[in-house]
Amino acid sequence: MRFHLLSGLLLACLATLAPAEERPNILWFVVDDMSPNLGCHGEKAIQTPNLDRLAAEGTRFSHAYTTAPVCSPCRSALITGMYQTSIGAQNHRSGRALPIVLPAGVRPIPELFRQAGYHTCIGNGMAGNQSRGKTDYNFTWDQAMYHGADWADRKPGQPFFMQVQLPGGKLRDGNGWIGLEKRLGQRATNPETVLLPPYYPRDKVLLKDWALYLDSVCETDEAVGRVIARLKKEQLLDNTLVIFCSDHGISHARGKQFLYDEGTHVPLIIRGPGIRPGLVRPDLVELIDLAPVSLAAAGLPKPQGMQGRDILAADYKVRDAVFAARDRCDETVDRIRSMRTDEWLYLRNFHPDRPMLQPCRYKDDKPTLKRLRELHASKQLPALATRLLFSSGRPPEELYQWKKDPWQIQDLAGDPAHAGVLARLRRSLDQWMEQTGDQGRQPEAPAGYDAEMKVYLKDLQGQDTGGLKANIATMKRWAAAGK
Repeated sequence: MRFHLLSGLLLACLATLAPAEERPNILWFVVDDMSPNLGCHGEKAIQTPNLDRLAAEGTRFSHAYTTAPVCSPCRSALITGMYQTSIGAQNHRSGRALPIVLPAGVRPIPELFRQAGYHTCIGNGMAGNQSRGKTDYNFTWDQAMYHGADWADRKPGQPFFMQVQLPGGKLRDGNGWIGLEKRLGQRATNPETVLLPPYYPRDKVLLKDWALYLDSVCETDEAVGRVIARLKKEQLLDNTLVIFCSDHGISHARGKQFLYDEGTHVPLIIRGPGIRPGLVRPDLVELIDLAPVSLAAAGLPKPQGMQGRDILAADYKVRDAVFAARDRCDETVDRIRSMRTDEWLYLRNFHPDRPMLQPCRYKDDKPTLKRLRELHASKQLPALATRLLFSSGRPPEELYQWKKDPWQIQDLAGDPAHAGVLARLRRSLDQWMEQTGDQGRQPEAPAGYDAEMKVYLKDLQGQDTGGLKANIATMKRWAAAGK
């Protein structure tokens, strides 16, 4: 299956022949912690008119996946077009104590756009706001690769590469419980209309949290609408490639930080010159594909060795599989790899003796996790939730028919009828890790872990760090025991 849009060769010729002001602008919306809960994806509890319109005017990718289900590894991969495991950026919020230098030949794409004469900027897309947006890159990078926070600062006629960073699902974190309700008033989502994944109990705390999450999706939709309206007003929209995505799925117990659909399935919409309107692409794509797509649109060559693919190229052949990886998240040590084909989702747990929900200060501070742990402790949690969330260990391998089992409930890895499939996917994942130089194959050195944890503790000066210190001690104890 091929999709004929604008070929990279044609765009390169246009860029060579056309003056700079005729080259397309590139604008990314990158949203935190948001799954594809959009009207155009089938969400019924809320309306997302701006994003639905963007999808109608462009192409929507129904099966787009992040390569990492947590912010900094994903964003490190996104901005380089490389798997985070290939560039040593796989551990969340790493590189702060011991700097991580990108491999030779790998560069963040804003550097390439700036070198090509583009104005590069990162912010919230609102004129006059000079606050730069979230980067969260794990590697060392030059702050000068961004000219500023907005395209308004560019030279007359200069094309721009803009990253609009939106908080998305994080709007409900912390004071978001109060803030969202106060802002939305009567527009707030009714918790009773919420459809939860079947492994979460319909508990008031969880329903309220999910309703607030959907409210944050509505807020995101409105923010996108404001930026699109600005592009129209400034007569820039027709010559701007607009890309909308999130970095990973919803922040919930089995979502963010994990490689099930709840953590890795993300929305992806592309609109702009040469993009077919109203098309829904069902093939498997990865977020690292956005780097070569954007470079091609500007007529810039894809760097040799870049792992992302130009999914809009005329000669693009759809992927047979996509891959994802989870490594250390904050203080919590883990290592999971996944491979997804058109039918199967295969996961490998490298720490099967550790519980599914290991202690993690970031997640355990959330109202949903606190409530789930309370229900589990009082034996009020349904059997399915207990099995999937509070098992004392995990199988070394998991296998799901993900289209038939969209919430990954029925693990088929132990079914002899699927032994052949399991063996084939096992070999393919091994091959991918070898070919891409997966740096997570070697555990983080104890000295490196200690150095990074000192940064975490320093960041929390003046706060209660007892829980974090206890978690760090637990990780060290488990590692010493070979767990």
